[in-house]
Amino acid sequence: MSLPSAVLFDMDGTLLDSEKLWDIAVAEFTRTLGTEITAEAREATLGNATADSLRTIFDFAEVPEPERDYIAAEKWVSDRVVQLFDGGIPWQPGARDTLDLLAEAGVPLVLVTNTIREITEHALGTLGRERFVGTVCGDEIPNPKPAADPYLRGAELAGVPASECIAVEDSPTGARSALAAGCAVFTVGPNPVADGAHHLGTLAGAGLQTFSR
Repeated sequence: MSLPSAVLFDMDGTLLDSEKLWDIAVAEFTRTLGTEITAEAREATLGNATADSLRTIFDFAEVPEPERDYIAAEKWVSDRVVQLFDGGIPWQPGARDTLDLLAEAGVPLVLVTNTIREITEHALGTLGRERFVGTVCGDEIPNPKPAADPYLRGAELAGVPASECIAVEDSPTGARSALAAGCAVFTVGPNPVADGAHHLGTLAGAGLQTFSR
């Protein structure tokens, strides 16, 4: 059995069942713009960098461009998400066991997220920063997902080529990023999200053979 040189994990929706907390913050912020976000509009923000998500929300709420304060909006949403995260973040099924299994087998793990560093630091309290040899956040690289940069950086932190890594994702945005970097891509969630990715559905019950290449 040949294991990957590293496994690179997305965070929200992949390791942590945190999208439901983002749902609350996004819905509350959209109400400050005078409307209720729809499920379709919320789905269009999943996996995106903060600025892209805010642009989608402003477009949905039909806020004129001159009236869009991205800096204030990011602070509002970030502060609310941090508040929600500090109340506790549930794990996705099988995620914690999978991290421990791979770590025990000596496989380096890297966290690769479009979430900004400030919020990620709060999530690492749940994830356990000691589990990862490195973390990549969306506000620390020139081009966030769906560009290849985050996963190329993640592989660099692990000290291996991206082509020798497996990335685990839950969104089309993230899967496209990992595929563009040359990673093998596994996805979790109810439905496949990208051609070229292997859909696991869930990490519950995943074993070392799941990640063998």
